[in-house]
Formats: sequence, C-alpha cells, structure tokens
Amino acid sequence: MLRTELLEIVSNGENSGVEFKRDDIKPEQLAKEIVAFANVQGGRILLGVEDDGQFSGLQRSNTQEWVLNVFRDKVHPQIIPFYEEVLLDQGSRVAVITIARGVSKPYVVRHHSREEVYIRMGDRSELATREQQLRLFESGGLLHVEVLPVPGTSLSNIDLDRVDFYLREIIRDPDIPDNEEGWTRRLVGLGLMADDDFGNTVCTIAGLLCFGIAPRGFLRQAGVRLMLFAGEEKEYQAKLDTILDGPFVGRWNVSESGQKQLMDEGLIEKFASTIEPFISREASVIDQHMRKEKSWDYPWEAIRETVINALCHRDWTRSVDIEVTAYSDRLEVISPGKLPNSMTIEKMIAGQRSPRNPLVMGILRDYGYVDARGMGVRTKVIPLMKKVNHVEPSFEATDDYLKTILYRQPKDE
Repeated sequence: MLRTELLEIVSNGENSGVEFKRDDIKPEQLAKEIVAFANVQGGRILLGVEDDGQFSGLQRSNTQEWVLNVFRDKVHPQIIPFYEEVLLDQGSRVAVITIARGVSKPYVVRHHSREEVYIRMGDRSELATREQQLRLFESGGLLHVEVLPVPGTSLSNIDLDRVDFYLREIIRDPDIPDNEEGWTRRLVGLGLMADDDFGNTVCTIAGLLCFGIAPRGFLRQAGVRLMLFAGEEKEYQAKLDTILDGPFVGRWNVSESGQKQLMDEGLIEKFASTIEPFISREASVIDQHMRKEKSWDYPWEAIRETVINALCHRDWTRSVDIEVTAYSDRLEVISPGKLPNSMTIEKMIAGQRSPRNPLVMGILRDYGYVDARGMGVRTKVIPLMKKVNHVEPSFEATDDYLKTILYRQPKDE
C-alpha cells in the first residue's frame, strides 16, 4: 500500500471496512476485529492509528510475528491475512492487516475456553445475535436451516398421502411404510423429520414446507403473499391481497396408462390458479379448434421459474413471506434473505449455482418443478422475457432480499 493511499483511508475515518487500533491492544481485542471483518465483507485493521485518526505508530519491534500469533492462537477457523507496513514521513510505521471475506463462517474468537462470534456493524464490531449466528452457519455451509426441527409438530402434521405419492410415483421407491413407526423412521431418513433434543420426533422445516398440512400454522413465513394493483404503485385499495398456504407440491392420481390427474393442489398450483385471471386474457372470438386463444402479460414459464426460485432459495430464518406483486407495468417477486454464500447477481445471471436449501431444491427437481440444471434464470427467465416481452428482467439484491422484476411489453410494440 502506498503512503498516499493510507493517508486517504485514514482521512475517511473508521467505517464498516476500516478499523483503527493502537498496537498495544490485547490479543483478544485484535482477534475480535479480525473475526468481525471475516464474518461480513472483510476489511482492514490499521495498527498504529488512534481512534481520532492521529498516527501513534508501531511501538512493537516484532509486530508482524505478534499479529500472526493472534491469528493462529485466537481466531478459528484459520485465516491467512495480508500484512504490510507503511513508512510515514516522520519515520514511524503503520501496520495494515487486510482480511478477506471469510468462506468458512462463522469465525470465532477463542479466549478463556470460550468461543465468541462477532460481526461488523457500521464502524463497530459487536457480538452476533443467535439469529445472526444462524445465518453465518448457513452461509458457511455448516448448517442448512431447512433441516432444523419445527417445535410442536408431529407426524400428524405431514400429509402422508402426498409423501406416499412422492415415494411411489416420483422416485419409484418400492418400500412404502405401512405403520406410524415405519413412516417416522422413513421421514427422518429423508430429512423431513428430526429429533428436537427433548425426546420428540418433529417435522423439519423442509418436511413442513414440502408435505405439511397447513404449514403456516407452525411456520408463519411458509406462504406466498400475492398482491395486485391497478396502477404502477401500491395503492390503498388492492385488486387482490391474499396469503397462499399449503405444501409446495401437488398430489396426482396416476391411471394404469400413466396419465396423471391433479387431485390436490400444492402451493405452486394455488399460486398459478390465483394469479392467472389477472395476468391473462381470452380472445373475444373462438378459433378453428373451438377454443378462445389466451394471451399473457408475461411469459408464464418466466413467472413460474421466478416464484419457484424464491421458494427454493429464500432464507427461512427470515419471518416474512415471499411477496409477489403485480402492477400495471411490471411484476415483482421478493425473496427474503441475502443471496447465499458468495453469490452475486452477476454470477446468478451467468448460471452459477449455489442452493441455500438443497433438500427442498431436490424434491422440487424430482417433481419437475425445477430445471434439472438449476440454471432457470439464465436459460428461461431472461431469454423468455427478451423474446416475448422484448425487455430484460432486472434484479436487486440487498442484505434483506432479492427482488426480481419482470416488465410488461412496452405498449408501442
């Protein structure tokens, strides 16, 4: 780092990516800052700079060795930092410790036989809450929230007819349980039930989502909120404002000839049948096949893919529903939670895959709801919108949600 670059960083003060410290701090204090940066977006620690930006310089003769010992002894899992020293005009030195965003979260400070998790919040490093730690475990691949137990549930909250259909007709499993003990054992094996550490076997989040009876009774964020407005903004009076509830997958009857007839809608089918009248129109005349041709405001496959992506990839630690809102000029789908791991909008558009909920994803793929390659944004949503509506979708990612916007075809086309 050049001296001019250091001076510019210091002149801007501490922020979410920069921390000033004297070099006489305790090892655990330095470890706290290291862990906080690694657990969020990474950052720089400047040793030899006061909180007010004044340069006190390095007082230690072996600062680099001391810093590396802190990384080795106090920080877990191990992080490899970039360490450099910048010489100032007056002959003093400042150490710059650069920490990349971690890939093995959560990182912890090990001190006095305890492990503490910190995150960076603005210009401060703070202890992570339980919910924040849960998200760190998930983003580090150490925990999939979908397999966590849902307290208060039991086998009676699973629609066994749907599971029977899944085993018998979808994955062709020849061994179908014939009693409660057998079903419980099988569902635990599938990740759809789990022990709750209190001697009970309860539904997992994935089990309740995919096969549960009225999942929102136990998991309030399990539904889809559907809103429709006549104009281009939210108005006091909505044409429709409802929350759809139900297991993700439908149940069919399969005839001896292999024909399938939908017997019980899943959440995906409920969404389709509810929104269809508002985004499609039938022609006023009957065609040669004695049918009225139907036209759509958006390619149906693009809508379906976008909503199913939200169901597959949303963050289930967030206690809000997926929102689908139709306006006169666009349709917006909001999937709660930050993009998983190191995923970005650019990587998503390029076709990179990083499933947050692989169990849910796998079940929906078994049913054919999900593209086998898991690249629906790249291979369906974007091409269909460009081909049919002549306008690309847009995406907005924040720490709280991913918003996908599908635009209606411009009126002059």
